[in-house]
Amino acid sequence: MDGFIKLVSELLLESGLSDATIFCKKKVELPGFFRPTKEWDLLVVAGGQLVASIEFKSHIGPSFGNNYNNRTEEAIGNATDLWTAYREGAFQHSTRPWLGYLMLLEETPASIRPVRAAEPHFRVLKEFRDASYAKRYELLCLKLVRERLYDAACLLLSARSTGSKGKYKEPNPEVNFRNFVNSV
Repeated sequence: MDGFIKLVSELLLESGLSDATIFCKKKVELPGFFRPTKEWDLLVVAGGQLVASIEFKSHIGPSFGNNYNNRTEEAIGNATDLWTAYREGAFQHSTRPWLGYLMLLEETPASIRPVRAAEPHFRVLKEFRDASYAKRYELLCLKLVRERLYDAACLLLSARSTGSKGKYKEPNPEVNFRNFVNSV
């Protein structure tokens, strides 16, 4: 994900932010509400204010089931922790920061084929019925934005054999890379 972090950093620099305000790898801890701190992948801090925070995640096979659930809980939990800390004044005099989430999913037969959901007591929501893991991630990104947990989210799919050559798919224009960077 380092390449994506670098690309977004460069886009932020082109938009007029100074290099001194963009943090990656070092000084990326923010206070939380449910935990002391959380390390983010990219932060923008200018004039003592938190401007933006972005989480970059990837998911490669073979275990899509458990890892999808973990990534979902992590994304929701990180946003909830940040917004609660913000509400409680953890970022001092910051105006509302921008929060982003980018997911790169390996495109394989296992990630794009329909998957049954266990329904031992109650039926799952219709949109999850026989949804592939790619579709589930698409729904996650859409819901993260529509529920206002994140200001923008992005889902990219790329096969292992072609990803290093820059080949990727964007399954939904609402959560594509262009919208993501335009929002930030």
